[in-house]
Amino acid sequence: MRKWARRVLFLFIALAVVGGVLYAAGLRIVQYGGGIHFAFTKSADARAVEIEKHREAQRAQAPAPPAVLPDPAAAAPQALPNTERPSPATLTASTHWTSFRGPARDGTYRQQPVRTEWGSALTPLWKQPVGGGYASFVIADGRAYTIEQRGRREAAAAYDLVTGRELWTSAWSALFQAQGDGPRATPTWHDGRLYVLGATGEFRALDAATGRTLWRTDILADAGAGNLDFGTAASPLVVGTTVVVVPGGANGQTVVAYDRQSGKRVWGALDDGASYSSPVLVTLAGVRQILTFTATRLVGLSPENGSLLWELPWSAPNQASQPLIAGPDRVFVSTGSGPDATMLQLAAGAEGQLTVRELWRTNRMNNHFTSSVLHDGFIYGLDESILTCLDASNGDLKWKGGRYGYGQVMLASGHLIVLTEEGELALVRADPGSHQEITRFPAIEGKTWNHPAMSDGILLVRNIEEMAAFDLRK
Repeated sequence: MRKWARRVLFLFIALAVVGGVLYAAGLRIVQYGGGIHFAFTKSADARAVEIEKHREAQRAQAPAPPAVLPDPAAAAPQALPNTERPSPATLTASTHWTSFRGPARDGTYRQQPVRTEWGSALTPLWKQPVGGGYASFVIADGRAYTIEQRGRREAAAAYDLVTGRELWTSAWSALFQAQGDGPRATPTWHDGRLYVLGATGEFRALDAATGRTLWRTDILADAGAGNLDFGTAASPLVVGTTVVVVPGGANGQTVVAYDRQSGKRVWGALDDGASYSSPVLVTLAGVRQILTFTATRLVGLSPENGSLLWELPWSAPNQASQPLIAGPDRVFVSTGSGPDATMLQLAAGAEGQLTVRELWRTNRMNNHFTSSVLHDGFIYGLDESILTCLDASNGDLKWKGGRYGYGQVMLASGHLIVLTEEGELALVRADPGSHQEITRFPAIEGKTWNHPAMSDGILLVRNIEEMAAFDLRK
């Protein structure tokens, strides 16, 4: 027995030593949506050193040519023959994808047709390391903006869309750690300014050209609110002369609007906790409103003063998916846990009040921290990890197929661009007849919960380790 006891002891010691060595080398238990993985990951500090070395080498290279901006006085160029592809150097930059999940925050790219013949894989325009966090990009004037974790600091960063070269960073001390390091909220670009929100509530307006701070505040301190378990994640929403955030404070501080020029508080509303879902400006039943989830309900608020227009109780732990506008008076809502997915209909009364009723519900579309898209009367999204199509008129299931983890879905040119949890890009036809995956290939390495972004035909993807660009222009 003593021999066996000694052997067991030596085995435990050996395992402890090996485990310590592997831990020192960066082996960590990483939680994915689909389960637990062992992966070699760098600390925030080690990753920051790696990124700085990469950026130093990048700066040592010759300056990259700027993106070509449109000349309003110039005649429209003739279309290229179908056999030719436009050069990245001739990119016509615009201000299209300036908000989380696109201009309408609905995950749909409508600016121009894109290539849907990818072959077995796409070759990136560029690929490079990026700081941690789960934010996406916004794109304007040939620049891509995001927010990342750089060591012990959160950093807003601007990149050249065509080359990936870092143009500026603006950083402050903050390190949020839960389900990975880093900020979660996608910045918002508007009229030459970038509005960035960190995971601990730091909120800044930056000059998009230089990164200079124009004003700052702490939305959690302002609202007397505590942080969420997984950090502040709702993307700022520009509404007229204000920018709206969701700190989740009591006493009329759940949703707060700041003057976007000065940073002064304009109004506050509700007494709920916050959710991880981002507010969106919509028109439903003929009434313009801010639509947002709180911790306990879905609400429509007046854009002018935040007054409550209507509400629907909706208590779901860790609500992160976006409501989907499915018609002039309809909104589809889903979550990974809590109530079943539901189609709602709004109606305006004679005196302007709004009422809401349920049209149908289903347990066949459980969005987690992904969101669905709408195409030609059908809803496409991830039911947990499986791609699913529903008839928007009645909720009937059309098909389920393919496993993509807790990925993200974008709609473009009648196709679904799916960025999987494993960092793959997949192209799927948006066809209610059947699940038709055209191709799938590895795009970036690492756990990927970040939403893709696209402007001027350039697709951007990132995760907690890498970022890459793909040219989808026809």
